[in-house]
Amino acid sequence: MASCNTSSLLLGLFVLALIHFNGIDALSSNYYDQTCPMVESTITSVVKKAMLNDRTVPAALLRMHFHDCFIRGCDGSVLLNSTKKHQAEKDGPPNISLHAFYVIDNAKKALEDMCPGTVSCADIVALAARDAVHLYGGPTWVVQKGRKDGRVSIASETRQLPAPTFNISQLQQSFAQRGLSMEDLVALSGGHTLGFSHCSSFQNRIHNFATTQDIDPSMHQAFAASLRSVCPIHNKVKNAGANLDSTPTTFDNRYYKLLLEGKSIFSSDQALLTHPTTKPLVTKFAYSQQEFEKAFVESMIKMSSITGGQEVRLNCRFVN
Repeated sequence: MASCNTSSLLLGLFVLALIHFNGIDALSSNYYDQTCPMVESTITSVVKKAMLNDRTVPAALLRMHFHDCFIRGCDGSVLLNSTKKHQAEKDGPPNISLHAFYVIDNAKKALEDMCPGTVSCADIVALAARDAVHLYGGPTWVVQKGRKDGRVSIASETRQLPAPTFNISQLQQSFAQRGLSMEDLVALSGGHTLGFSHCSSFQNRIHNFATTQDIDPSMHQAFAASLRSVCPIHNKVKNAGANLDSTPTTFDNRYYKLLLEGKSIFSSDQALLTHPTTKPLVTKFAYSQQEFEKAFVESMIKMSSITGGQEVRLNCRFVN
């Protein structure tokens, strides 16, 4: 069994390496300058409109981009619909709570009317994620473009996503398999400055944590008590949960400050304080929003360059 798992892991690493190195040279900042010059302003307009109607949209778009890139590269495979015979990524357990797909659909429709068959869904997701960060007060950056859309989307592959219960070794391995460093791990974790989590993702820290401890001792006691009141052990409220930091609609460095105070939500957040490489970075970003934003932009560009698609879809929910 061990040799089988090792072979699978090596094959996965080989595929991700091919995806990464074959795709990166094809991307450029001026990819659509001649074929669809209004691409960025069109997507920004759609994201802004959606955000005005629903304040959860930016966090949803940023998370969608992460979850897309971490499976088969940034190829829009997370957007594909399931069929009667086949479950796609968006219906894998970690992705059930993904939403705001309609924002990508709306941007795609506008772009198809303007420049048919030109802009990939994968590029729309990457640009929308950048806009989401910027519109919530975060930095902006030049998004390299030219990604292609994938034709494969498999629900079971979402098990490859880093889980909120991961320890630092598991996180390091997950990121390394995608060519991302420990520095990238800490910077991209800062995306947790936006958004909300359901109780199930942090239940392990506030109930039955260990044989002799009900609550994770690394958590601030009053903070843990507040989470337990919202998420009792036999929680029956479907949408119960907590914001990932105290300013969930502002892109800032509050996430890192709260982490140092024992007020992080996930085990994977707390794990960043357990390694000699990652802990000083948490401290650095907690004390300097400028340093955090600089690192976040660099890591986003790096992650967004993992490509692997084959076509430009006409409808983001279906292969051509």
